[in-house]
Amino acid sequence: MKIRCINAYQVDLPLYEGSYNWSGGKSVSVFDSTIVAIETDEGITGYGEVCPLGPFYLPAYAMGARTGIAELAPHLIGANPTQLLPLSRRMDAALKGHPYVKSAIDMACWDILGKVANQPVCTLLGGRYGANFMLYRAISQQSPDEMAEKVATYRAEGYRKFQLKVGGDPNTDIERIHAVAGLMQPGDVLIADANTGWLMHQAARVVRGVSDVDVYIEQPCLSYEECLAIRQRTAHPFVLDETIDSIHALLRGHADRAMDVVNIKISKFGGLSKAKLARDMCVELGIAMTIEDSWGGDITTAAIAHLAHSTPPEFLFTATDFNSYVTVRTAEGAPQRANGRMAAATQPGLGIFPDMAVLGEPVVHVE
Repeated sequence: MKIRCINAYQVDLPLYEGSYNWSGGKSVSVFDSTIVAIETDEGITGYGEVCPLGPFYLPAYAMGARTGIAELAPHLIGANPTQLLPLSRRMDAALKGHPYVKSAIDMACWDILGKVANQPVCTLLGGRYGANFMLYRAISQQSPDEMAEKVATYRAEGYRKFQLKVGGDPNTDIERIHAVAGLMQPGDVLIADANTGWLMHQAARVVRGVSDVDVYIEQPCLSYEECLAIRQRTAHPFVLDETIDSIHALLRGHADRAMDVVNIKISKFGGLSKAKLARDMCVELGIAMTIEDSWGGDITTAAIAHLAHSTPPEFLFTATDFNSYVTVRTAEGAPQRANGRMAAATQPGLGIFPDMAVLGEPVVHVE
């Protein structure tokens, strides 16, 4: 089997809530997603997706994804898409760094492999655990009362894990955390995610100001060293995200006891292949994980579901369902949340069927 053609499509994904706001005044109302289709000479097509959280979050942006795919694609024509490690090495040789560019391509190749093997991707990633898994809900940064109201709404929809977007004024963030903590019930989990937004003195004030609250502190500061210093000043369980962007960073974090939970974002690592490696390493090291990505629609959500559903439940802290945040459906068959939980598809591959009318004409075409 050989790759015959690679297409990339651009799709806008507006948000149901109008905007998504987090630290530093960052806000997005429409996400710019890139969907990749890899066609083979045997008539099988695989699909992947990458959707950066704007150009001001991680070193990734939508136009960069499409430009990078156009750069990589000629190097992949004629390669066997089911040979995932050789293909990954070929991408790394052709384009240094830029893991997010490679993510949708790798994801599409897993979709092809599943279709060839007649197995869902989750089986190929290690096997399915249980009937479904628990999701978290991200709560966009607003006033304390508005965020508490959103949490109450999502609790009624079945969610039991809530990630508050903080990282703003410390006094207001302390109010936000206390306002939501008052709504928590037995079994609920509260996470305060600063998305690198606090300086060290601000983070120190917040963790001291919520010392009486059962809350996880996530990525308080920009650098790994700053986060580690705050970790050493609080008894709160600690989550690292943005600074854990490679296997080397993961091993360093483990050696320093820098976190209790780590966020595995598929595109941050460069696709399902390397995200699986990070996931499996976390299992061996005893680190719990949130399985997710920067953002996305139906195809990204399907990939998250397969990786999460194949993760041992005791190590799966939570996962996310991005397709419930946006108004545009790009594929049929994608998993849908039910009472705050989700399950990976049982059909071969990712189990999704893109709506080509929504995708439109390709913006990148290489054969």
